[in-house]
Amino acid sequence: MRHNPRKRFGQNFLFDQYIINKIITEFYPRKDDRIIEIGPGLGALTRPLLQVIDHLHVVEIDRDIVDKLKIEFSHENMTIHAADALQFDFSALGNQLRIIGNLPYNISTPLLFHLSQFSEHILDMHFMLQKEVVERMVGVPGTSDYGRLSIMLQYRFDMEYVFDVPAESFRPQPKVESAIVRMIPRPVPLLMAIDETLFSQIVLTAFSQRRKTLRNALQQYLTVEDFSALDIDSGLRAENLSVEKFVAITNFLT
Repeated sequence: MRHNPRKRFGQNFLFDQYIINKIITEFYPRKDDRIIEIGPGLGALTRPLLQVIDHLHVVEIDRDIVDKLKIEFSHENMTIHAADALQFDFSALGNQLRIIGNLPYNISTPLLFHLSQFSEHILDMHFMLQKEVVERMVGVPGTSDYGRLSIMLQYRFDMEYVFDVPAESFRPQPKVESAIVRMIPRPVPLLMAIDETLFSQIVLTAFSQRRKTLRNALQQYLTVEDFSALDIDSGLRAENLSVEKFVAITNFLT
């Protein structure tokens, strides 16, 4: 399959067979799995997946690639959703979904937030992303990588940094390194924020100026007495607070 990569879709096509095999091994597809591939591109992961499973769903925005997929793969083996993954309703494909893909780096963060909305329908997700983004996703409190993305995703998912992917594994070669991340939804009872909209707003506000202390960053929400009641040092910065502490603040206010 030949195709001229399009910058507006952030297309960099994986061709390194060693990395492809390693991803498939980590993903470990099983015959009856309900798998969705986001951005199948030239089929680097698509073909080995279809050697194992009976049927694959793919979400692809590039019409030229959609046409090529229709030629190479049968309707019996593949359902092609010619759509923007940012707008796609993944819940329409059922439950126990396994999602995989080399996500376009230019939309990776909004796409991850979009996918978070469907966590109750998802069994697991394995993505290739810019290494810097993966480091932020798995970041821990007290580090420079830890921020809004870390908290909002770790609230819904257990995450694992799987392995690095060098830039030379792609054509065209990107200017950044990549990495594989594994995301497994946390059970619903563990999602303890009573008002998730407020939770999101508090996290956003706390990190809007991350050098500010919590006392200053969250002054519209909490008084000095409130911090004391929550047993949180108001002189700390947002990057020092765990996901659980942000949930505690939300529920205190609720």
